[in-house]
Amino acid sequence: MRRILVDVGPLIALFDRTYAHRTAVREFIRETQAQLVSTWPVVTEVSHILDFDLRTQMDFVRWIAGVGVTLYDIDAQSLHRIIELKAKYQDRPMEVADASLVVTAERLKVADIISIDRDFDIYRTVDGKTIRNVYMEPG
Repeated sequence: MRRILVDVGPLIALFDRTYAHRTAVREFIRETQAQLVSTWPVVTEVSHILDFDLRTQMDFVRWIAGVGVTLYDIDAQSLHRIIELKAKYQDRPMEVADASLVVTAERLKVADIISIDRDFDIYRTVDGKTIRNVYMEPG
């Protein structure tokens, strides 16, 4: 089965009724046949941003627990790679959540991501490839 990484923005859009991309993200995720993959740093960042409402946070965590997204475990080797990435992109600066998604793309050989921001147009995997943002593609 095809896998797609999921960044922070689309997950916020699923649970924050005021988020601009809410309808488009919900439709995209509903229609995708791919397995959605993310990381604990992404979940942590989303939970922090959704702190305006405990019920919304709990709905998000329940959705994750119900296999809304498969979580890739960040191990010690991955942390060293995250440090390398943060140093490489320190002019951005790269968030740990974004770096964890690049590491996950490298480890699982995932080529696609759903993201609302354009950072992944800049980030490169260890073999020099970009992660294609399938949400931002035209059409």
